[in-house]
Amino acid sequence: MTSALCALLLLAALAGPLCLRLRRHPAFVTGRDGRLSTSTAIALAWTVILVWLLLALLGYGLTAGGGVSWFHGTDGPLSTLTTVYLPLLGGPYVALIAAKAVVGLRVERGSLAKPAAPPTASGSRPLRELIANDSGRTDLVDLQYVTLSAVTMLYVVLFFLADVGEGLPRLPEEIWALTGAPAGAYLVNKMATRPSPVITKASVSGDRLTVEGGGFTPDPAGRPPLVTVDDTPLEARPDPLTGALTTTLPPTAKPPLTVVVTARGLRSDPYCYEGPALPAQQSAG
Repeated sequence: MTSALCALLLLAALAGPLCLRLRRHPAFVTGRDGRLSTSTAIALAWTVILVWLLLALLGYGLTAGGGVSWFHGTDGPLSTLTTVYLPLLGGPYVALIAAKAVVGLRVERGSLAKPAAPPTASGSRPLRELIANDSGRTDLVDLQYVTLSAVTMLYVVLFFLADVGEGLPRLPEEIWALTGAPAGAYLVNKMATRPSPVITKASVSGDRLTVEGGGFTPDPAGRPPLVTVDDTPLEARPDPLTGALTTTLPPTAKPPLTVVVTARGLRSDPYCYEGPALPAQQSAG
């Protein structure tokens, strides 16, 4: 019990300051678009857990374990490191490296739109970005990657705390599939994602609607993207500097509005414009 408590305190000492640091300055785990990167976050979490396991075993071996001799032997506390834990860590890191390469190449070739993430008032990024696409909607592939990885991490942590003196938990070798298979699906999803337009923000000034995002490129014939508001197609004018689209709303259009952009025959996810936020005193009344 004492060994498990010390190991748990060590995990808190490692993960606590790191989480606080990332909450205030999340750039370390964000992608090139400024959103939280699922592959980076998962790889970082596995790295923290593996470092924690090794440090906890080092402390136990040099105290309660009897010294350096405890680490030797074919059945020593680190005997499953290369057969289970390094493959377990390999899937997330392969997904991290390959996803960055794939996304970078696709953005450079124009086959993928990665508009910058809208800033938040606190400066931190919402954790929901780990399981959402660029439009903010839940992505099933990202969700299964995060969920299965979190469950596998929970297995490792709880099995280790159950008996620290046994060394690294002797998990089945096949457990690497719980990180390898989701990581592979995550990577394939990055490769197969279509270059659909992405709406990150919509605003209304008078009768003019401005839509911000990415992938708003004209079709081969030079026709600009089409903005649809509540199933009503409207002609849009692209801003040559920012790439944002502007259009004139019909007199009957009132918030909330459902906005969709169609470019090169591809449609964006629907974006709901709720209207300007009410002042705190007015909304309270």
